[in-house]
Amino acid sequence: IVGGHEAPAGAWPWVVSLQALRGGLRFFHLCGGVLLSRRAVLTAGHCVQGRRNPCFWRAVLGLHNLHRHGPHTVKRSIRRILVHSEFDSETFENDLAVFELSRAVQLSLHIQPLCLPPAPLGPRLENGSDCYVSGWGHTSEKGKISDVLKEARVEILPHSLCNSSKGYAGLIHDKVLCAGDWAGGTDTCQGDSGGPLMCYHPDRYYLIGIASFGAGCGRPRYPGIYVRLSQYRTWI
Repeated sequence: IVGGHEAPAGAWPWVVSLQALRGGLRFFHLCGGVLLSRRAVLTAGHCVQGRRNPCFWRAVLGLHNLHRHGPHTVKRSIRRILVHSEFDSETFENDLAVFELSRAVQLSLHIQPLCLPPAPLGPRLENGSDCYVSGWGHTSEKGKISDVLKEARVEILPHSLCNSSKGYAGLIHDKVLCAGDWAGGTDTCQGDSGGPLMCYHPDRYYLIGIASFGAGCGRPRYPGIYVRLSQYRTWI
């Protein structure tokens, strides 16, 4: 996360660290994910490019510091990975995947699923103001992974602005959301992919997007691009 700050421990109990084996020896954080149920984690399809074998992955839940697993931390191997059949690795369209955990997790204060909004609430949330992103990704465009979970408040920006000649200039399709800060400085970055864009209404958070891509990180006029989950309810 570029901008923002360290999240309070346990603040986002549905955020998952998806970790891949490197050199067959140790796991390293590669992407974020969101717990949807006791056995399913939603993430970005591009996270598993070239790594579709579930044996190379694990999910770590109830985590704050990547290098210090606390009493609430739970690790799970992966039973299978389902990538959206129409995921396009060039345009990043349909950039979704689901990781099925080897065993269900016990829910606790530190491990909770995040709900998709009821369909009628979707449009209101997509114009929402009280929205956040969270992850362990790079803290600047050329930076490195954050040891601790970070959070940042973001604004959901109108498609017309995001896609204007000043911004992405027509590259953005209607199955994504733009969020961040038009002036730059607050954004998701490498390592945050697959993590949640979540909005508060009226008494809880709902999952409305999955971090997908962007031009650099935190650049003015190039906000982060998120899979617009209201378009994928049936698939999920």
